[in-house]
Amino acid sequence: MSDLRKVFTAVATAIAGTVIAIATTAGPANALAAAGVASVGAGYSQTCAIRTDATLWCWGGNYSGELGDGTTTSRTTPVRIGTAADWAGIEAGTSHTCAVKTGGTLWCWGYNFRGQLGDGTTLGKTVPTQVGTATNWAKVSAGDSHTCAVKTDGTLWCWGFNRLGQVGTGSGAWTITTPSQVGTATSWAGVSAGFGHTCATRTDGTLWCWGDSSAGQLGLGSTGYSTTPAQVGTATTWSAVTAGYAHTCAVRADKTLWCFGDNGYGQLGLGSTALQNTPAQVGTVNTWTGVNAGFYSTCASRTDGSLWCFGNNMTGQLGDGTTTTRTTPTHVGTATTWTAGVVTGYHTCGVRSDASLWCWGNNGNSQLGDGTTTQRNTPGAVTLP
Repeated sequence: MSDLRKVFTAVATAIAGTVIAIATTAGPANALAAAGVASVGAGYSQTCAIRTDATLWCWGGNYSGELGDGTTTSRTTPVRIGTAADWAGIEAGTSHTCAVKTGGTLWCWGYNFRGQLGDGTTLGKTVPTQVGTATNWAKVSAGDSHTCAVKTDGTLWCWGFNRLGQVGTGSGAWTITTPSQVGTATSWAGVSAGFGHTCATRTDGTLWCWGDSSAGQLGLGSTGYSTTPAQVGTATTWSAVTAGYAHTCAVRADKTLWCFGDNGYGQLGLGSTALQNTPAQVGTVNTWTGVNAGFYSTCASRTDGSLWCFGNNMTGQLGDGTTTTRTTPTHVGTATTWTAGVVTGYHTCGVRSDASLWCWGNNGNSQLGDGTTTQRNTPGAVTLP
């Protein structure tokens, strides 16, 4: 598990000697005023955002070229990636980044030791590199060392590290360097790649997971492995799913929130730290609109525009002004303009209804984009040039 040790080592290095600072939620009045932000992706040390003008901007750690600017130089403030103005969706993995363009092409860059860039090699790339020649990619999810994507025809494809069966093809190969179709179904609606597991929803409202379940993160009632998709329960009302480091959360059509898997930091939001190997409802609220699971924390938005986070808070990633672990959903400030576009890891970023971007948490690699390496435990606005 050399990749796991690398993540923990990097975390310890980034956190050591870093000062926690409380920041105001007011932020710069001109936060992203030039164009606003349409979507954001947060990896371990990097952040990338697509503006409403379809340009791509990245900042933070760049040790493996995960920013895509042609260098391995870290950036303390946002830099534009290339000259293209047709980016549609962005996803940041631990040390690699992937994005879809409006024409349906898929591009990845950064760390590639496990073939997670899908270009047929294991060589890292410092600029966006097209994945094959297909022009019908709809959405992509970048995990720790594997990647999955759904095409417009409803097929699902995965590639990269497969030691734990997270690619989902049933193959015993540890490394798969090009997109491989997962089964034959043509009804996949969305997918989320975690550390060693993957979960996806179908258009019929069913939920499926595969890969590592040593912490119950597949929701199957066991702690084994599954090398192909296995249905989670019998419910047909699942609308969205997110796979974290070793836990999973999902929203149903009735806007209830459910989580399962590792819960050592309370990242399931159930008020305890007990492992849960089947879906458990988070509270009784039925106004959840979106959820994102990170390393050991989770953030979710509600229909009233409020944002709630729970789990590990050692770097202030819950945004509640403290570094205290929370085992139940905790309100992030008082803003009521958060959209479902929130992503969390050791740092968290979210888009508000006015298209402004806000980030907080770990900033050891300047992933908050404010020109410093000072951690922030409340949301602060990010300003693009």
